[in-house]
Amino acid sequence: MNINKNRREIINRRTLSGRVTALTEQISDPVRRRAVLASLLKDSLQTGREAIKRAFQAGAKGPEVGAANSYLFDQLITIIFEYVDRRVFPAANPTAADRLALIAVGGYGRGEMAPFSDVDLSFLHPWKLTPRAEQVVEYVLYLLWDLGLTVGYATRSIDESVARAKKDTTICTSLLEARLVCGEQPLFLELKNRFENEVISGGGASYLAAKLAERNERHAQMGDSRYVLEPNVKDGKGGLRDLHTLFWIAQYLYRIVHIDDMVTHGVLTAEEIKVFRRAHRFLWTVRFHLHYSAKRAEDRLTFDQQLIVAKAMNFTDRSNAVGVERFMKYYYRVVKDVGNLTRIFCAALEVEHQHRPRLRLPWLGATEQLVDGFIAAHGRLNIIADDTFDVDPVKMIELFRVAQRHELDVHPHALRLITRSLTRIDARLRANPLANRYFLEILTSRKDPGTTLRRMNEAGVLGRFILDFGRVVAQMQHDMYHVYTVDEHTVFAVGILSGMESGEFTEELPLATKIVGDLLSREVLYLALFLHDIGKGRGGNHSIIGAQIARKLGPRLGLSFEDTETVAWLVEHHLLFSNTAFKRDIGDPRTVQDFVEVVQSLERLRLLLVLTVADIRAVGPRVWNGWKGQLMRDLYDEAAAELSAGRTRLDRKERVKAAKDALRAALTDWPEDKKETHVGRGYPSYWLSFDTDSHARHANFIRYADEEQRTFAFDARVDHFRAVTEITIYCPDHHGLFAGIAGAMAVSGANIVDARVSSTTDGMALDVFWIQDAAGGSYERPEHLERLATTIEKTLTRDFKPARALAELTLLPTRTNVFTVAPRVLVDNNASATYTVVEVNARDRAGLLYDITRTLGELRLSVGSARITTYGVRAVDVFYVKDMFGMKIMEDIHITQIQKMLLNILAEPNQLPSNPETAATAAE
Repeated sequence: MNINKNRREIINRRTLSGRVTALTEQISDPVRRRAVLASLLKDSLQTGREAIKRAFQAGAKGPEVGAANSYLFDQLITIIFEYVDRRVFPAANPTAADRLALIAVGGYGRGEMAPFSDVDLSFLHPWKLTPRAEQVVEYVLYLLWDLGLTVGYATRSIDESVARAKKDTTICTSLLEARLVCGEQPLFLELKNRFENEVISGGGASYLAAKLAERNERHAQMGDSRYVLEPNVKDGKGGLRDLHTLFWIAQYLYRIVHIDDMVTHGVLTAEEIKVFRRAHRFLWTVRFHLHYSAKRAEDRLTFDQQLIVAKAMNFTDRSNAVGVERFMKYYYRVVKDVGNLTRIFCAALEVEHQHRPRLRLPWLGATEQLVDGFIAAHGRLNIIADDTFDVDPVKMIELFRVAQRHELDVHPHALRLITRSLTRIDARLRANPLANRYFLEILTSRKDPGTTLRRMNEAGVLGRFILDFGRVVAQMQHDMYHVYTVDEHTVFAVGILSGMESGEFTEELPLATKIVGDLLSREVLYLALFLHDIGKGRGGNHSIIGAQIARKLGPRLGLSFEDTETVAWLVEHHLLFSNTAFKRDIGDPRTVQDFVEVVQSLERLRLLLVLTVADIRAVGPRVWNGWKGQLMRDLYDEAAAELSAGRTRLDRKERVKAAKDALRAALTDWPEDKKETHVGRGYPSYWLSFDTDSHARHANFIRYADEEQRTFAFDARVDHFRAVTEITIYCPDHHGLFAGIAGAMAVSGANIVDARVSSTTDGMALDVFWIQDAAGGSYERPEHLERLATTIEKTLTRDFKPARALAELTLLPTRTNVFTVAPRVLVDNNASATYTVVEVNARDRAGLLYDITRTLGELRLSVGSARITTYGVRAVDVFYVKDMFGMKIMEDIHITQIQKMLLNILAEPNQLPSNPETAATAAE
């Protein structure tokens, strides 16, 4: 539907002008007349907006509707100006100095107005502003404000406009796209003529440099990535403003008027103009949906808006992808196309420079040299002839390999020709041994493979050469955990691995950095990391799908059967290390035994650790922390010892005895009778849960509390390296103790990440919690720790009830409420010899842990240890529990009861609990 073909449906200026004239004649009181006029104009504005919105909802695209909005304001502003000029401040003999031209600038000047955009106007006068002209300007502005509009305006003479345009790039750009709305046309034409001769002429290089610098600064402010979780459609990288910048530069350098003129000047091809228009149309349509949905000027695709816009643009769910993920994948592909156009445009400018030396671009130079069959000049690699890729498509892969080896950037001209030659990357090239060898060399190079892979991906080469990788390009997951698209995450992970090898992460990732240098299979590790998520977005288990792809790709890249199988094993099990370290009690012997049975060799253990660290570190900011690093180190140490030849594990009784003897030796200043009394208070599980240093610290802590006759003792130890604070609590044991402590911590803003719960033989509890603050750092501020201790003590004495405070926190709305997580409860009696393991998956919220542990208490289950992990909005809480008799829960009826009660408290308001049997067996 093209609403611009019948604009009278938007507004009929002749009819409205007649009503304004009649109103003027009927109402003599100027105050009342202005009020009635404002009401009339406001009604016309609203009617026009509704007509435009109906057209948009009926299928009109963003650019059409933007033009319709501009037309609506053109008519209203013309009516207002003519009314003020002729009726409010009529002049029988106006002087030349009284002349005014109302000029649209900004998006309004381009004829692109979103529903709630500002109205940007410039009031142009010839010389000094006369009193009458000043009155006209003020009255026009007052009427526009009466309509509830946000108006950006400037009042300048021609001289002032030209002078400021010379100094200010923003003002220069506004005049570049200025458009006369009403008033004195000769005045406007005089400005355009002087602007052309005095500002534009000869200023191309400085304008170009300023606009590109402005673009880079804007990108930096917006995150400098096209793949941010909540992109800005207008100002983000690859957004509308980047398209505007290209057009502004072309306008300035080539005096073009329409986008198609860029073809005439050789800036873009007709096919590239199609890409420009398609991106422009899509981004504008998205922006209109955002404005209409938010009922205000909103340019960010926030999580909640992504769902709304995806549905409005008919991105429906499919078997292998939900609608919002399909929408965002298309969005990321569009902004990637905009990035390609930017590179192509820069290449065209450089070609133009060869014929127009007066356009001195800052990055150009004359020194050239031949490098491995390519041309290198000023840090960039180019091709010798434009038909290079047609003659030998392998050169497309080799270009990136040579650039990487010599640490050169790829010239925009070469990238432009690659874009036009992508169809040359076909089955024959993918089967070419030399091309595959070059790719493997790029991937495993010690010279920043991440950057080269990113360049190949941006150019479209990577997804064409590795077709399965092409399927995950721009693939996102609509959650709060995965910050980057799958392809960007993968490239980032390869960069992290390369950084480990170079020693860049020695302090942050000491164990992985140490191990990576001793690995025997670099090619295996790099390829496995490159493929670890390649099976996503297809439905089913992406790890298994990825392993199948690895078995197909390994031989193609020249790997042996043995190495290919190792790559496939790593891809299939790339979640094993983190799932075990973060969701299971490493102190339980069964955990390490089960883990080692899968891993089987020290080399696989090392490979899996390094791959896992690189994977997690590349997920997003603040995902990796010292606590996760320590959990992985603990699992690695235990598994390495288990796998090492000659290790014999003591049985349970011997290990308990050894722990007691070690503590006796450590308590050198204790009387013997008190040593034996203390040692006798601990159950076997306590002695197996902590090391000797912790046992000694607990002993002194308990002795001090007993001597002081304290019924509640609290101790905090901040561990900056592990980014965690260890809280130890000693108090009388009672039913619901864990839940009470969890509730108090939640109210205090402390997030529990791990817990060890112990009881003494004389009825006391010694509970140890490892907590972090909301940012994932150690919970360390003294006033916060003091308040935490007080809140826990008041909770345990029933003077404070956390449930009420948590209920209020839960009701607070956030834009992340759009995420839903199907609750699951898994009950596992095989993961531990002495405990039943209950794993709870649910949407994270304030008080979740409190609700779960309170329910476990109602079920008369005692918690021995807990692991608490969050993945964005998804919480995975694991509890090692026993029944009231200290036994595992084996009866099916009791297991079903546990699942039902937990699922009832986990279900979100608009979501029914999962079937217990389904929830218990569903794969992650």
